[in-house]
Amino acid sequence: MADMGSFREAVTAWAAGGPGDTARELAARLSVRTAVLLEGPSDAAAVSALAASRGRNLAAEGVCVLSMGGAMSVGRFARLLGPPGLGLRLTGLCDEAERPYYARGLARASAARQEFFVCSADLEDELIRALGVTRVAELVRAEGDLRALHTFLRQPAQRGRTSQQQLRRFLGTKKGRKIRYGRVLVEALAPDRVPAPLVNLLAGL
Repeated sequence: MADMGSFREAVTAWAAGGPGDTARELAARLSVRTAVLLEGPSDAAAVSALAASRGRNLAAEGVCVLSMGGAMSVGRFARLLGPPGLGLRLTGLCDEAERPYYARGLARASAARQEFFVCSADLEDELIRALGVTRVAELVRAEGDLRALHTFLRQPAQRGRTSQQQLRRFLGTKKGRKIRYGRVLVEALAPDRVPAPLVNLLAGL
């Protein structure tokens, strides 16, 4: 049975150089209206967790949350999904350092007027600042990763970094950890502590 997961897979295959027929067919069948373009799967996990916590079923609303596999892919996905391709509304998140690259990629795809929300460093940094390092450390303990964190903090490369920087780096040190904590950190947020880029993104969907 076709679902939004099937559409994501078809779009990813299309972006990798495959045919776009399946993506076009599924977009019409599922009434897809918006694509949320995100750099990686941890961002997608965070956005999906926030939507679920607010009782939103984005797939049922015609919204596809899509991990592009890196910021450098934004122009390619915008061409396929935006005005030159499927004509979907595009939105998403980008890191501050990637803002110029996003602007160029979207402009080349005639999608410069689409709205993307900027994270000061990246989404993990936004979430850690919103929760505070003490609360994040508590969540790391609850997830069974405290020993791994202590081992990580003893590395010479971590000397001189702030606790926030250390936690941000720790989340990316093991495959799958950022994805898991994308969900865990969002689910731990009080409603009034959700970072502005996430609030604004969800409000616009």
